[in-house]
Amino acid sequence: MNSENIKSNLTSSRHWLRLVFMLIFAAVLQLASILMWVLVIAQFIFSLFTGQDNFQLRKFGHALSIYIFDTLKFLTYASEEKPFPFADWPLVDDDENPER
Repeated sequence: MNSENIKSNLTSSRHWLRLVFMLIFAAVLQLASILMWVLVIAQFIFSLFTGQDNFQLRKFGHALSIYIFDTLKFLTYASEEKPFPFADWPLVDDDENPER
């Protein structure tokens, strides 16, 4: 790699803008992880008292796990697509997550 390429990369606003988005999404990922743990605990308590899990919580947990995966793909350069709110929130079909 020559010095012109390095200089061009260092002065490119595209790389620095992506860094800003990566820092924001890294913070959002931490919040999403906390939310996932709250969901795990709520689902456990719900199943402890009712004998079965909550379908709506399971459906939200599925969508949240897809969102976390999409965020990780963006952070690791596996995808150029920014996750929610720059894309739609992941939708989960009832068929993908059937009632047990």
